Amino acid sequence: MPESPRRIRPAAVATVAAALLVLPATAATATTTANSPWPGGSAVTNADGSNVLGGNMSGLSFGGPDVLWAVKNGPGTLYRLVRNGSKWQPDTANGWSSGKQLRYRGGNGDPDAEAVVATPDGVVAATERDGDNSKTSSLKVLRYDVSGTAKTLSAKAEWDLTADLPKVSANDGLEAVSWIPDSALTAKGFVDQRTKAPYDPGSYPGHGTGLYLVGLESNGMIYAYALDQAGGKYTRVASFASGLDSIMELEYEASTGRLWAVCDNNCGGDSATLAVNAQGAFAVTATYDRPSGMPDYNNEGFAISAACASGTKQVVWADDGNESGHALRAGTLSCG
Repeated sequence: MPESPRRIRPAAVATVAAALLVLPATAATATTTANSPWPGGSAVTNADGSNVLGGNMSGLSFGGPDVLWAVKNGPGTLYRLVRNGSKWQPDTANGWSSGKQLRYRGGNGDPDAEAVVATPDGVVAATERDGDNSKTSSLKVLRYDVSGTAKTLSAKAEWDLTADLPKVSANDGLEAVSWIPDSALTAKGFVDQRTKAPYDPGSYPGHGTGLYLVGLESNGMIYAYALDQAGGKYTRVASFASGLDSIMELEYEASTGRLWAVCDNNCGGDSATLAVNAQGAFAVTATYDRPSGMPDYNNEGFAISAACASGTKQVVWADDGNESGHALRAGTLSCG
């Protein structure tokens, strides 16, 4: 849901992060250097039809060059968007024309879906509360089977992370989710903070082929989990600072190995990139301004296409506020 503006204190992130870490700390601290310009084109364009998606659009994830998954946080809705020229529009096949309403694993509730990621395990959403009980924080990750024609989707697996994360207000919880394959983590020498040794995927049977990362809005921290794909069980593998005071989106860029953390208009639309350093921990490598051609919208979603053409690839932002009747805007990012 839309957030009230807060005073940004980037230099204080390291202090907050240290107080909140539960696992042994090899976490990154926030950068204090000036932002760099956006590493792509300065221009952005509207990427959806006028008032097609409306407000409360919160998370994006590419499912292929011509498929974009999007979630709305109120009511909890999942959209399968397809490319139509320079615009993205709801798929008209298999019941997707108005999106599909989301439910928890038992078929009940209204998940306040704030983020989405397409993975080999399925399409996964992160939520901060149940819209039917909106005054209570409920930090959950939900996996959905999107192959059918039903217009309502009940989660096939559910992980309640509330007890493992800092206590937060109902509208200050999980805003971001991403997925990184085990092969990428082991190749970079990623260290498991729980064992203080190089990450060994075999230590987490049933977790699939990668780790899930979630971002907590209230403190700008990122938490990496091995999720038992049967649902319910999970193990925290690491936690680290994003380099931002608050976080609304995570996006793993496989071609560069960078993890992008994105903030909304509470941070002026800043982004940070992180990568595994020589000590095996995720650390901030750069912070960027939003493209100069984009106003300071309430962007809560961000996705990077894997397709590179003429040295650039498309990026898409989701604006929770649906400014000027548009929820999606597209720009470019340099491929290198």
